[in-house]
Amino acid sequence: MKGLTSPLWPIHFKPLPDELLSSWLVRLAHSHGLKVQTFCNLIFGNRLQVWNRDIDRLAPDWLITELSDRTGATIEQVMNTTLQSYQGILYHRQRASGTLSWIQSLKLHHRKFEGFGLQFCPECLTKDREPYFRKSWRVAFNTFCTSHHCILHDRCLDCGQGAAFHRNDMRHAQYVKTVSLKECYYCGFDLSKSPSLPPKYESRDIGIFLGDLSQKLLDGALGQAEIDNLLVMHHFAKLMFTRNSRVKLYSHLCNVLGADEIALDTKSDIEGADVDTRHHVLQAIAYLMVNLEPILRRAIAGKAVRYNHLKKDFDDMPGWYEGFIKKFSDWRRPY
Repeated sequence: MKGLTSPLWPIHFKPLPDELLSSWLVRLAHSHGLKVQTFCNLIFGNRLQVWNRDIDRLAPDWLITELSDRTGATIEQVMNTTLQSYQGILYHRQRASGTLSWIQSLKLHHRKFEGFGLQFCPECLTKDREPYFRKSWRVAFNTFCTSHHCILHDRCLDCGQGAAFHRNDMRHAQYVKTVSLKECYYCGFDLSKSPSLPPKYESRDIGIFLGDLSQKLLDGALGQAEIDNLLVMHHFAKLMFTRNSRVKLYSHLCNVLGADEIALDTKSDIEGADVDTRHHVLQAIAYLMVNLEPILRRAIAGKAVRYNHLKKDFDDMPGWYEGFIKKFSDWRRPY
């Protein structure tokens, strides 16, 4: 297409607030009247493939540089659309494969998402002047929209497929400008028509705690205290999804809360769980964090968890947590 080889593309808008890299790239392709794959082949060539990886997570240097050069966005602006911008906040070390703490898994296989790692708020998609997908929707502890106070969805309610907006134009023989990111790639259902349901909490304190975390992440205002809390929360999440039958922390917390237990897939983790499961488990974790000493003391007394479980495989534990759990190190002491 004429003009795509010039320093700046004919259409070179910047990413929208909290926009995912993949969302921005798809909108750029569609704005030039091209299908996503055609656009990427023209720009990057057949040798540099974009959609056979989780580009929001991996974001290779050649892609970042090219987008900066062709749109006039700074490298920092482009990097802020990637999940790598959460390094040092949600996770410490970037990895090309495996699970990253609090980053939801897409389970990519042959350019298809077999997981449900991309969430969306129907109200946001409805009210956007141009619908787009947010970076914060890839974060596992975000289960509701803080702007519209509704639960996020992680799949099409019409066909059950996960969101994969980069495949939307594949349903069309030729590209047409009416293709929208809010369409389900599989059946064409308008995802913004999904029901807007308020989140339910076991207590007001739980809702405030989780809402505060989500809003601070969105605002870029997570301080060291919240970052440390997220490390501890992630460790508790691993204890809930553990295969170790001796660890009964999840059952204990459900019993204390008076909440129904659900079957957790111990072959998975919180990053691979569906939104309903995550919302349920996060409430138990938040309840524990808000009342840490008395609830943890009660859990140890009830043999739902032991001191060695609280520190096992927790290499990055914050100093306050390490000091806190030492009081439970003497197994002979009654709590």
